[in-house]
Amino acid sequence: EFGSDRVIDSPLSEEAISGAAVGAALAGMRPVFEIMYIDFSTLGMDHIMNRAAKIRYITGGESSVPMVIRMQEGGRVSVGCQHSQCLEALYCHIPGLKVVMPSTPADAKGLLLSSIRDDDPVIFIEHKMLYNSRGPVPEGDYTVPLGVANVRRKGKDVTIVSWSDMVNFAIDAAEDLETEGISAEIIDLRTLVPTDEEAILHSVRRTGRLVIAHEAVRRGGYGAHISSIVSEKAFKSLKAPIKIVAAKNTPIPFSLTRTGEGGGYGAIPALSDELKKCTNPLEEAVLPQKHHIVQAVQELLTY
Repeated sequence: EFGSDRVIDSPLSEEAISGAAVGAALAGMRPVFEIMYIDFSTLGMDHIMNRAAKIRYITGGESSVPMVIRMQEGGRVSVGCQHSQCLEALYCHIPGLKVVMPSTPADAKGLLLSSIRDDDPVIFIEHKMLYNSRGPVPEGDYTVPLGVANVRRKGKDVTIVSWSDMVNFAIDAAEDLETEGISAEIIDLRTLVPTDEEAILHSVRRTGRLVIAHEAVRRGGYGAHISSIVSEKAFKSLKAPIKIVAAKNTPIPFSLTRTGEGGGYGAIPALSDELKKCTNPLEEAVLPQKHHIVQAVQELLTY
């Protein structure tokens, strides 16, 4: 439909793809290039971090790099430690980049269109588990502004901040908590950089409690940055310490399966009954689950 001038089949080289995209952007185009796994985007990091992110600054604003880098991340699909990482915090740390992580089909469309029209490089991260999700998508020229969070669920007892696929876990946890009489507000950040600080602070000042849930490992995760924002700007509103629900600080295992060789669980007798019901128990043991969010909220309410 679009022809070879608009759709280019590139070599399997993240470095080459990244460099070509930077050059195309400097030549006046708005390239959208795809790196299949965020795990291997580091191979193109020199072009992304030292060129795309910095050209606006080192040219005094005379040049910019309007490009979108699409990449997928996340686990829960049993593909091992080198294809399951969540590395959004790595890109959030680099000045000059914007980082977008949608959780719904409508936001995927609206945020992608906004990212393409943005004059700065945008890291557009898609979770593998969301590719089969369904939902209404507005037709036509539909955009969602970057830097604006979405309150997915109103609540008064606790604020849960999340993004990407973990938003769905947060919503499920909120439904369970509702049966206990606990009202949880869910904030879907949608854009990590720029961060909608006001949406977070407004909610926390009302609820007095904050849980941050992300699939990335806890150490160095973006949840720590959100925690620092709230600690600095809304500390007196907090009724309890901030809780972060995240993956354990370990590589994602290539998990045994229930139908695996040798009886499946013979080598891992310490697994809980709950994990033994999973098709990928070792992976599930490392990643944050719905019950971790529920437990974190319960602990805050009884603090």
